[in-house]
Amino acid sequence: MGGVHWLALFGLILGAWGALYAMALPAELREGAAIYGDGFLQGLCIVTPDAAGFGRITVMWALMSAAMMAPTALPAFATYEDLGHSAETRLGALVAGYLGVWIGFSLLAAAAQMALFRAGLLTPLGDSRSGLLSAGLLAVAGAYQFSPMKEACLSRCRRPLAFFIAHWEAGPLRNGVRLGLVCLGCCWALMALAFVGGVMNLAFMGLATVIMVLEKLPDLGRYLTHPLGVVLLAASAWVLLTTI
Repeated sequence: MGGVHWLALFGLILGAWGALYAMALPAELREGAAIYGDGFLQGLCIVTPDAAGFGRITVMWALMSAAMMAPTALPAFATYEDLGHSAETRLGALVAGYLGVWIGFSLLAAAAQMALFRAGLLTPLGDSRSGLLSAGLLAVAGAYQFSPMKEACLSRCRRPLAFFIAHWEAGPLRNGVRLGLVCLGCCWALMALAFVGGVMNLAFMGLATVIMVLEKLPDLGRYLTHPLGVVLLAASAWVLLTTI
């Protein structure tokens, strides 16, 4: 596969991060919203979930997914290309199938954000305004770190060679979908913490991306998964205790 395909992939990742940076709300406005309330943002014409509509929120989540999840799959993409040794590998189809799964996740995440906002549990920025919601999301994410499903999905992400050999005949698009589903099984709970760390919060997105990349590394990742679960459960307990 020619280098142009990798340039296009890295361009996609950098473009997604660039778009998120352009869309991110400055810290000063976040602080103003905390002091003056939601009307402060609406008065400045900041788009809120109800005004933006479902489609705009979905695009936001799709950009987040591309920016955060594509880097975690780069070793798998490289492994797939190495197995093909020719243009027949069709890396673009593999990436398309992978990102297609995350677009589906973006639809669900956007629907959840709209519903939680209308229920008064999220701010117009998509941040949790409920201690119980934050504690619950942290507890679910922490407990999921110890689940058999998480371990099964991580084992496939950490061994992409065996994964692709087992499903090689399915072709690049279907393998991309399979890889996306496995990756979703690894990371959906951590992605849901955007409602705690702040949707469109660049610091949270950067930290979460680094954690998810490291967790999928075969040598380092196995030492990270369970300690991360302990940290998340402890954070859940702390949030619960401080909001009662």
